[in-house]
Amino acid sequence: MRLKHIAYILLMATALAGCNDTIDTATIDLSKVKNKTEQPLPDRLVAEMQKRNMPRNSPIMIRVFKEEGKMEIWKARADNRFEKITDYDICAWSGKLGPKVKEGDRQAPEGFYNLTPAHLNPNSKYYLAINTGFPNRYDAANGRTGSNLMIHGACSSSGCYSMTDAQILEIYAFARDAFKGGQSSVQLQAFPFRMTAENMARHRTSENYDFWKMLKVGYDNFEVTKRPPDVGVCGKKYVFNQEMQGTPSAGAACPPMSTPPALSAALSAYEKQYELAYAKAVEKLDGMVWYEPTEAERKAVVADKRKGKDIAYAPTGTSLAAGKLVKQEEFDVLMAARLNKAAKPAPGTMLASAQPGGAAAKQGRVTMTGSVPGQRSTMSVASAMGTGTAPQVAGPIAVSAPANAPSNAQFASMQKQPGAGQSSGNAAARSAGQVPVPAQNPMAYASVQQTATQEDAKKPFWKFW
Repeated sequence: MRLKHIAYILLMATALAGCNDTIDTATIDLSKVKNKTEQPLPDRLVAEMQKRNMPRNSPIMIRVFKEEGKMEIWKARADNRFEKITDYDICAWSGKLGPKVKEGDRQAPEGFYNLTPAHLNPNSKYYLAINTGFPNRYDAANGRTGSNLMIHGACSSSGCYSMTDAQILEIYAFARDAFKGGQSSVQLQAFPFRMTAENMARHRTSENYDFWKMLKVGYDNFEVTKRPPDVGVCGKKYVFNQEMQGTPSAGAACPPMSTPPALSAALSAYEKQYELAYAKAVEKLDGMVWYEPTEAERKAVVADKRKGKDIAYAPTGTSLAAGKLVKQEEFDVLMAARLNKAAKPAPGTMLASAQPGGAAAKQGRVTMTGSVPGQRSTMSVASAMGTGTAPQVAGPIAVSAPANAPSNAQFASMQKQPGAGQSSGNAAARSAGQVPVPAQNPMAYASVQQTATQEDAKKPFWKFW
């Protein structure tokens, strides 16, 4: 009887483990994939969508959380509310927490981006790729530069969010099916971390804190509504779900604007709870500082995963696994050691500047002594990681690759021909997929082909809320 009871427990444990694995693990056998651009989603995901009343071609949204290395796929139910359908462990992302600022800084983008069918690249040498759309209007207004920043396979990153080939195959399929259902723009929300009170308190001394507070407004809007927010840019900042008077300009001051009353009330209640939790978190963290690891330290915690893999396979561990909370004194010691290490040339390399703004100054923070006019009391500290631009092949492409799709070399030469092969693919996407989809949400379906005036003048989706 006792053995029978134990066997039953083991059976239930196995069943539960299998249930957990069905959603968040990409297990496609790539050797059996005949057409990667048209590979259907696995049956396990299709069954889960049916169970949650999610039409197969309904809109999606993508969320990235750098610190814990997660990429989430959210999908619209028939009632037009979004729900997370699956998530993936990001195999590699380079740089540190914080936005992409300039070409070659190895930073992966943070912010809100629109992905269209033209951003899909079936001919990437990194298996499959989706261009993030960096720089967007916000980035351009703030002078940020960079190119070919992707979500792609191969698990190797230089400013990209790199997945395994099996993962990008599924992510690509999610986007392809949504475009076929009529969604013309998928929103990518890229955050440094989940913007909870505890995480914001832990990173409150970061030089990027003000930027992250701005992103948090968009994060909060989604948490309250479970719909991708209507994103605008004016006064060189993001604004979310605002009813505006006049035509906004990314670089000029924002026109008069207001938040819809129902949303305003919901956000106010959410903010009150956040403020209480933030105060408790700050009190709990008194005297403690978060040590953000370097890219090399993140790679070290997953070094064993490289065994038996191709030399280009370069996974990075999470900041949560490699970082830690320390007292201020220990933090200062760690940062001093990092500076000293960065100042020493590695064999066969050139000496990098150890100054806070030099080529070796890429990771973490250091407390500065004395007064530095116009600067915060903390600033970026060096890491010995090199810089470089992302080598991904990018360019506009139709949702489905034609039978005579160009080779990688041919595709690279097409980069100077914007729009190549786009019209026929978009037309095919519009005609495909007859399953019912939720009522169109102006953000989820907003076409980036619209002019700025048309895009900013449309009414927010709150008429549906």
